[in-house]
Amino acid sequence: MFYVSDPITTPPPVFASPLQQKVYEAFATLGIPFERVDTDPGITMEDCRHIDARIGVRIVKTVFVCNRQQTEFYLYVTTDDRPFVTREFCGALGIPRVSFASAEKLEELTGVKVGATTILSAVLPQAKDVHLVMDQAVADSEWFACTDGTATCFVKIRTEDLLERYIPSTSHQLTILPFS
Repeated sequence: MFYVSDPITTPPPVFASPLQQKVYEAFATLGIPFERVDTDPGITMEDCRHIDARIGVRIVKTVFVCNRQQTEFYLYVTTDDRPFVTREFCGALGIPRVSFASAEKLEELTGVKVGATTILSAVLPQAKDVHLVMDQAVADSEWFACTDGTATCFVKIRTEDLLERYIPSTSHQLTILPFS
């Protein structure tokens, strides 16, 4: 049976990574309320269904891609049921073809391991040049849920707080794609 805790409104008592600590420090500084659940490692879409049921909202899908030269990196947030189609993504941004970035680059630039990719990584200094991209359907949702930088803790905040407080505090620009 896949473990998911009851919702919790306080940070973890011990942080599993520097990113996780920075995320909760940013929430506190910016006055962003949250709910989180502790889980078994949530890697598959089936795992996320268990988490969705407990947290009351669907976990977004976040992919980390780069250009062929590995000089431009993108964190792309979409709905969990939308397939990632390179042609559509690149066409919407007017960029050359991208592919999935390596696990090493993911960890180097966003502070996470495969399975914990999150837009909340924007708070890290080394992520300053990573482009943030989100589907309109996600931006239009009332709630936003994703990992907190670990594959064993998922957090839910108001999308408005993410878009109007969290992302601006990182000095990143967010590109919203009109996919539905």
